[in-house]
Amino acid sequence: MNKSSFFIVGKHAVIEALKNPKRKVLRIFLTEESKKSIHRASPKKNLLKDLKIFFKTKRELDKYSNKDGLLHQGFVAEIEHLDEISLNDYIKMKNNLNLICLDEVSDARNIGSIIRSGASFDLDGLIVKERHFPSESKLLYKSASGAMEHIKIFQVSNINTTLKNLREKNFWVYGFDASGNKDFTEYKYNGNNILLFGSEGYGISKHTLNYTDYLVKIKMNTKIESLNISNSASIVFHHVKKFKSYS
Repeated sequence: MNKSSFFIVGKHAVIEALKNPKRKVLRIFLTEESKKSIHRASPKKNLLKDLKIFFKTKRELDKYSNKDGLLHQGFVAEIEHLDEISLNDYIKMKNNLNLICLDEVSDARNIGSIIRSGASFDLDGLIVKERHFPSESKLLYKSASGAMEHIKIFQVSNINTTLKNLREKNFWVYGFDASGNKDFTEYKYNGNNILLFGSEGYGISKHTLNYTDYLVKIKMNTKIESLNISNSASIVFHHVKKFKSYS
């Protein structure tokens, strides 16, 4: 069965896709200068071996990113989706998991930034609602800056059902919201955890709150109303990784 293909742009997104042996790269479009960057990124391995390579000017590559308002940096690639692994299968393989879960977060830039932070701080995976996940978005891949190749992404049909099932499998669900009862640093993130974040405008939906074990917040200057969701996520991920490292 043939997989659908799509285009990504940007230096880090394209180079990390080339480095990932599990990622099928069908074609790559480069400038002469960007070819040199690929060789510098991997001097011991020819990432361009056996690939269909097309050399273009920066202006010729603009057609792949202009309508999205993105800078291609001289890198464009046509890729296929990675093979998917089911969430149920994955959690049987590992213990002490820290999984991110996004409840109706829809902005591709924010999702990409969260993926970048999650991969940077060794989170084990991201749970998203299939209908809200822009899986072929150039902006998503560009914002993730190559991190799409370094974190598991689980697309599910229903977030609430997924959280219910995970709680039954000994996962603790921490909902992050400004109305939380305690600062999130007061908890010990032992065992299996879900770090749940709500939408940019409305937070965690009312019904989804029923599937949280703890509603927590980031204690901050009261003069500032809120943080961007990707900034909040980075703070949380850093703390959870630091705590796990010393536990």
